[in-house]
Amino acid sequence: MPGHAPPVADERTALLAFLDQQRQLLRIPAHGLTEEQARATPSASELSIAGLIKHAARCERGWTDLVLRRSTAPQRAADESDAAEFLPAPGETLAGLLADYELATAETDEAVAGIADLGQGVPVPRGVPWFPADVEEWSVRWVLLHLIEETARHGGHADIIRESIDGATLYPLMAAAEQWPDPWFEPWEPAAAPVS
Repeated sequence: MPGHAPPVADERTALLAFLDQQRQLLRIPAHGLTEEQARATPSASELSIAGLIKHAARCERGWTDLVLRRSTAPQRAADESDAAEFLPAPGETLAGLLADYELATAETDEAVAGIADLGQGVPVPRGVPWFPADVEEWSVRWVLLHLIEETARHGGHADIIRESIDGATLYPLMAAAEQWPDPWFEPWEPAAAPVS
């Protein structure tokens, strides 16, 4: 996926292709990180790349639950902080969080594939300030667009965090992670260990 979503033939394919591209762009900043680097919070916020990936998996599952009507309740109470979903637990690894994110995204894709009409209603959870009280439902189409937006936002966060960790930027990381055969960017390589 050298920088762009592939050509698409229809709306469903377009939405899933662009969502998948943003998912990839969220995962790429994790390429080549150590566990310590994946948990690092080098910017003004408390966000880490591992924490963003953990949060993104939770978001995908929450929205898929709403689309499939497995749950119509918000994932947390109005007065409950979401900080914990951005913090990897002591036993969680970057590889495990990435694998869990892959499972969550596959669940979303499978759910969307089974829905005939992207205009199908998705109930808006009640009782929390971050969902509008004057909207009864969204469409599956709206949910997919929102997931694209949310994933892209966190991919941008991950880019900034990664560049703050070791100076690596997206396209060289993509060239390295995806092993581009003829890259127009020099593929990222880990810094050489200092000679003692």
